[in-house]
Amino acid sequence: MMASVAISKRNRGFNPGTFLATIGEGRKSLTVSRKHGIFTQGDTADAVFYIQKGKVRLSVVSKVGKEATIGILNEGNFFGEGSLAGQALRMGSAAAMTDCHLLRIEKKAMMDALHREHAFSDMFVAYLLGRNIRYEEDLVDQLFNSSEKRLARVLLMLAHFGKEGVPEPVVPKISQETLAEMVGTTRSRVSFFMNRFRKLGFIHYAGGIEGGLQVHSSLLNVVLHD
Repeated sequence: MMASVAISKRNRGFNPGTFLATIGEGRKSLTVSRKHGIFTQGDTADAVFYIQKGKVRLSVVSKVGKEATIGILNEGNFFGEGSLAGQALRMGSAAAMTDCHLLRIEKKAMMDALHREHAFSDMFVAYLLGRNIRYEEDLVDQLFNSSEKRLARVLLMLAHFGKEGVPEPVVPKISQETLAEMVGTTRSRVSFFMNRFRKLGFIHYAGGIEGGLQVHSSLLNVVLHD
């Protein structure tokens, strides 16, 4: 815990986006429209991506064709880092949930940057450790919490509650099917709980073209209540 705090303080003035933008050969800026794919499960794993703007959905398809959402990433997040650990093929797919601005950094360029810039290396290691902790929390959530609590936690995380900075007032439109995949329950259960959260004033639909969702901090009561 203390080590992660020290790393965080040391890298507070370091901007990974600015640094990555200085990489010449091996870096490419990408604009990906909403609902378009970035890479597909089984593609060659030859690059890491950094989200400058937008939200990205990570998913995986089983051998029998069942798809599951395994994560939704935001601005400042990396994905595709499995390529750095010797992953030859993509283990899952990535698609833009909103219009996205990305940096695509080839594997060799990323490795060179990690060896050359210690602040970036420290930040990236801290990011991977944080991601690992998140996966452990997800597993505990699946094993011990009710589907209602799991859904509340997913919505709060999508709105960035509990993280530094101001929570997002509106979460971009996300289908109940996707929420069900993330929670590990049925769409009908998600629909039931979403209606309940709305009636209790924990969430409300923003409407408009994007049809976003307003998530209120009062939803924490569902997660904290025994």
